[in-house]
Amino acid sequence: MAIQLPAEIEASIRRQVERGRFPDAAGVVREAMRLLTEYESDLDSLRAKIDVGIDEADRGETDEWTPALRDRLRMDAHEMHRRGEFPDPDVCP
Repeated sequence: MAIQLPAEIEASIRRQVERGRFPDAAGVVREAMRLLTEYESDLDSLRAKIDVGIDEADRGETDEWTPALRDRLRMDAHEMHRRGEFPDPDVCP
């Protein structure tokens, strides 16, 4: 496939190769495509999680954000830390 790239993109690719980060322009494009695929996958996952949250909210399965809830969550986090546990990465990435 032959494509025409804007001059600034070509220059950026060239700089990456000149710095030795990639063996050639194709390597730069492969990595860019890998990162784009990863980004799109992460975005799809995030959108699915948001949809779950919206569905839960629509069913009334949420807690109102109050000072008491904030304090309880803070105490729970301190207790988890004391036990050496880590929060769910979906909650605290």
